[in-house]
Amino acid sequence: MEKFDTIIIGAGPGGLAAAYDLSEAGQNVALIENNLWGGTCPNRGCDPKKVLLSAVEARDRMTQLKGKGFGDVPYVNWEELEKFKATFTDPVSAGSKKGAINAGITAIDGSPKFVSEKELSVNESTYQADHFIIATGQRPSYLDIPGKEYLLSSTDFLSLKQMPKTITIIGAGYIAFELATIANATGAEVHVVHHNDHPLKAFNEKYAQELVHQLEAKGVKFHFNVDTKEIVKSAGQLTLKANDFSLTSDLIIGATGRIPNIDILDLEKANVKTDRHGVVVNEKLQSSNDKIFAIGDVVSTKIPKLTPVAGFEADYVSDVILGKTTDDIKIPLVPTVVYGTPKLAQVGEQNGAEVVDQDVTSWFTYSHTNEPKAMIRIVLNDKSQIIGATVLSNEADSMINLLTKAIEQKMTHSDVKKEILAYPTAGSDLEYLF
Repeated sequence: MEKFDTIIIGAGPGGLAAAYDLSEAGQNVALIENNLWGGTCPNRGCDPKKVLLSAVEARDRMTQLKGKGFGDVPYVNWEELEKFKATFTDPVSAGSKKGAINAGITAIDGSPKFVSEKELSVNESTYQADHFIIATGQRPSYLDIPGKEYLLSSTDFLSLKQMPKTITIIGAGYIAFELATIANATGAEVHVVHHNDHPLKAFNEKYAQELVHQLEAKGVKFHFNVDTKEIVKSAGQLTLKANDFSLTSDLIIGATGRIPNIDILDLEKANVKTDRHGVVVNEKLQSSNDKIFAIGDVVSTKIPKLTPVAGFEADYVSDVILGKTTDDIKIPLVPTVVYGTPKLAQVGEQNGAEVVDQDVTSWFTYSHTNEPKAMIRIVLNDKSQIIGATVLSNEADSMINLLTKAIEQKMTHSDVKKEILAYPTAGSDLEYLF
C-alpha cells in the first residue's frame, strides 16, 4: 500500500493549486482525476465561455455603432468560433497533468472510493494518507421528468459543432443567460423557459429584469411561470410540454442547477457527512473527519461557486495542513458576474442606510459606444461608506472589481475623490456615483 502525506481528489483549479502548494513545501502528494485534468473552468466552463463571448461582445459593439461607423452586422460564425475555442481547451487536460507530474506530484487517473477514514482505492490499488482534500466540483443536474434523456447540458452546448436554428434553455440562472446570449448572437432563435418569474434570484430584481429586457430587445424570448413537465421527441425535433404550454425546438438545454460530485466517493466509509449541497465543513474547511478537507464547488456553502474561491480555499487548506495557520478561514468579498450583453455584476450588501441608483446611459463612458442601457447601484452604510454595488453595463466586470476594492477599504465619497484614475474610463466615473 502506497502512503502519501496528502491525497487530493479532483484536479481542477482548486485541487491543482493545493497540490502545487503542498508539493512545493516538500510533501509527498498524490492527485487523482477521473475526467479532464484542469477541471470544469478551463475545459468546459468559464474559460471557453469567455472565448465564445469575445465574439459576441465584438458583434454587440458593432451593432451599437451601426450607422455610426458600421453598416450591416454579421451574425457570429459558430463553426469558426468553436474551432477557435478549441485551440484554448484542447491542450488543457494533457498540459495540466504534465505540469503536475513535472512538479513531482503523483498523478493518478481513475475514480477513487474511500475504504476507511485513512484509505481509498483507485483502479484496484489502495492508497493511504495523513490528510485528504476533496475538490471534485459539481456537475449539471437534470429535471426528473419524462424525456429527460433528450436534455443537453452547458457542457454539451459548449461543444456543439453546429448551432441549431431554434434552441430552448430551461432555467434562468447564470448559465441560462450566458448561453442564451451566445446562441442569440449566432442568429439562432432562442427561448428561455423558467418555472417562476424571478430570474437570477441572487441579483437585485430591478437589474435582473433590465437584463431580461435587454436580451428581449436582441430577440431572446422569455417564458416565465412555465413548469416543464415533459420533453417529447418527434420528427427530429423536441417539444417542451407544460400545463397549457408547449414549445418545439431543435435542441433543449437543461440549465436548472448543478449538484456536487460526491455520490461515487463512498464518503460514509470515511466518516464524512454530506448534504444535498455537498460536503459539510467547519470554519477550517474540515469535514466531520478532521483529516479530510473539502474545497471549491463541492463544499456545502452559500458562498458563490467560483474558480477564484476554490483557489483561495486551496491556499488556506494548504496552510492549515502545513501548520502555517490555525485561524478560521475568512473569505473576502466575492464579486459575481453574469456574462450577458450587457454584463450584470454584484458585490457586497444590497441593503443599507442609503441606496443610490443611477441610470448612467448618457455618461460618456457608455454613450461613446452607444450602449442602450447602463445602470449602477451603490449601497452605503450610516457612515456613508460603500458596502455594496450592482452594475449593469458592458463595463460591469471591470467596474465591479474597482467597487470591491472600494468596499474593502471602507471608502466614502470623500475618499474616492482623493484618487486620480485614468480618464476617461469607467473607473474615473467613481467619484460621481455616490
